Amino acid sequence: MIPVPGFEGKRVAVFGLGRSGITAARALKAGGARPVLWDDGVSGRMQAEAEGFLVEDLTVADWSDFAALVLSPGAPLTHPRPHWTVDRAREANVPVLGDVELFARALEALPTEARPAVIAITGTNGKSTTTALIGWVLKQAGLKVHIGGNIGIGVLALPEPTAGAVYVIEVSSYQLDLTTSFAPDVAILTNISPDHLDRHGDMEGYVAAKMRLFARMEPQRLALIGVDDDWGWQAVNKLNARGLRISTITTRTPPEYIDPTGGVPADDLEQTRPDQFPAFDQGRFIIVDATGGRLVADGVAIADLTRARSLPGRHNAQNAAFAYAAARAVGIAHQPAVEGLMTFPGLAHRMETVGHLGPVRFVNDSKATNADAARQALMSYPTSFWIAGGRAKDGGIAELADLFPRVTRAYLIGEAAPDFAAALGTTPHVVCGTMEAAVQAAGADAMSTGGDAVVLLSPACASFDQYPDFEARGEAFRAAVLNLGAISARQDG
Repeated sequence: MIPVPGFEGKRVAVFGLGRSGITAARALKAGGARPVLWDDGVSGRMQAEAEGFLVEDLTVADWSDFAALVLSPGAPLTHPRPHWTVDRAREANVPVLGDVELFARALEALPTEARPAVIAITGTNGKSTTTALIGWVLKQAGLKVHIGGNIGIGVLALPEPTAGAVYVIEVSSYQLDLTTSFAPDVAILTNISPDHLDRHGDMEGYVAAKMRLFARMEPQRLALIGVDDDWGWQAVNKLNARGLRISTITTRTPPEYIDPTGGVPADDLEQTRPDQFPAFDQGRFIIVDATGGRLVADGVAIADLTRARSLPGRHNAQNAAFAYAAARAVGIAHQPAVEGLMTFPGLAHRMETVGHLGPVRFVNDSKATNADAARQALMSYPTSFWIAGGRAKDGGIAELADLFPRVTRAYLIGEAAPDFAAALGTTPHVVCGTMEAAVQAAGADAMSTGGDAVVLLSPACASFDQYPDFEARGEAFRAAVLNLGAISARQDG
């Protein structure tokens, strides 16, 4: 746990006693604060009381007595309307903070020579895989690494900072909304597409939340920006005006960009000298060829990702590019960085091969909770038997129409099934309703082809109509696949 200084002897209101809230309360208490906790749910309050915390009804509290409000990222700061605790805090001129801001303040209180490096990752899609991949690469290279934030362990539950350590932190737009001083050494924006607009009002509000990741960065720190979308290019233009070090990463540069000025062609990868590899203090990182099989930076071939079996598809090549550039930025040499990419075991529910039935591969991409994420999955295979549906986001799957020719047949589940069926039109599809029925039907159809085939769960939807979260949905897919019998656990083939 990371003790939070700066509130010694002061009362700090903490609302929302899920993972981040209760951890923030512990960290505040360890730093000498007097946290006052409240939650709308009885179970959260009971847990807090069992740990010895002061639980007080914040609806009747004297807010002028609080030094800060620590708000759960699940409670709205602005839209659709501010949470009532936010209104009360603002009326009393009490600052509203989140767990990532407390983490930033804890690091800022350390002597400069004792501060660890921080790599922070945000974006609409790919941030969890990128976070895990960076952590893996750095660990394989021998660094002391702590991974957490919006993935896995809450940021304040990570081990206390020490010099030479590296924190790799996934940060959501909700968490960034609650930051004022967070300034990572390397900040990564994977991509931006419409999401969480109910919480940010519109795309401008959503983008503004993401851009807070860079707000306090000093010029010597590094920004890595995905520019496959216009929002990414807008971010680059804004950050260029501030003089930040920036590297851009894209999957959409034409092949003729390779070796534009006499650099090393991708086919000569094995003959590239170590001193030719960019350190990524500045420059453009390019991903080339239709499948994202190779990484090229400023004409220099970096890695052949066809050997990285847990990183299929162009979107994973982009994730690998971020990881490589971040590793180089914190001092990892080229060869260890590439070896880390090749040995990455993958992340559950993100293009995860859960097994094979003969020549049929079953891929769990339950984390694809919007159409843009599902697009990346569908583009990873020439054809697939696609399981989709759940609670649809705005626009549904209409924007995926150009990929429908890749869908051999679609198997629709959840609330979105009727609307998705209408959107698919003449593309073969069947409304299955449940995950088990969809897996059984897709598995049978895929096996009937007699050759290599992929059954792909990439829902393009939230899970909340049938499951508590995307993890539970992914586990339901895994269980349904295993129920088919004679499943091979091999991860590639």
